Amino acid sequence: MKSFKHIKTVIVDDEKISRDAVFNLLKTHYPDFSIEVAEDVKSGIETISGIKPQFIFLDVDMPDGTGFDLLNKLTSYNFKVIFITAHQEHALKAIKFSALDYILKPINTNEFISAVNKAINETENEKNKIKIDTFLNNFKETNSKSIKLVLNTAESIHVVGLEDIIRCESDNNYTCFFLNNSKKLLMSKTLKEYENLLPETIFIRVHRSHLINIFHIERFDKRKSGKVIMKDKSVVPVSVRKKELLLKVLSKLS
Repeated sequence: MKSFKHIKTVIVDDEKISRDAVFNLLKTHYPDFSIEVAEDVKSGIETISGIKPQFIFLDVDMPDGTGFDLLNKLTSYNFKVIFITAHQEHALKAIKFSALDYILKPINTNEFISAVNKAINETENEKNKIKIDTFLNNFKETNSKSIKLVLNTAESIHVVGLEDIIRCESDNNYTCFFLNNSKKLLMSKTLKEYENLLPETIFIRVHRSHLINIFHIERFDKRKSGKVIMKDKSVVPVSVRKKELLLKVLSKLS
């Protein structure tokens, strides 16, 4: 674990209960953090620009704007951001797609500590910028096809457009992404996690081991349970119980 000493931190949240909860947890578990607080977007920008923190705890929804507005008005991202949010579906999706950390209100102590420790141990500021830039894109997007997904592998960080994902395949507790450029990326998350994250208007689970992009289907061989031939010529099995669902989805595309 890296040193927690002298980490400048800003809490930006309009709710006093939430601000106090974060402040007290930091003081209890990370006593050497230097902490400033701000109550809205305007004061948050001023505080961040003034002290140039390494950490920001950022509320998503505030009276004078959003966390998106705050980040969009800053000129550099030499900090790690952890969002503090209620269950706003659009914001949570944008955060998850961007591989950023978040803490749900009301704040759970164990989840808080886990998120802070994870952020402390990520050292590359360039990764922070990539993630925040992707979040800014995703937060303003209403078209699912234009959303970007951050895939953080052991070797590198990749920003992938959903239209470039041909399919995903389960490999025990890992998921292999097959992309348009013949690239493969192995992720340390289950296929179920990506099934829950990726939009069902684009991706369909056709088999316990396979999640496919419906816009990359070349044809569906309906014999027996069936198999899907993708545009990259890969062949994906279709389980018996998913056959009718796939047929229904394909009928809407024709």
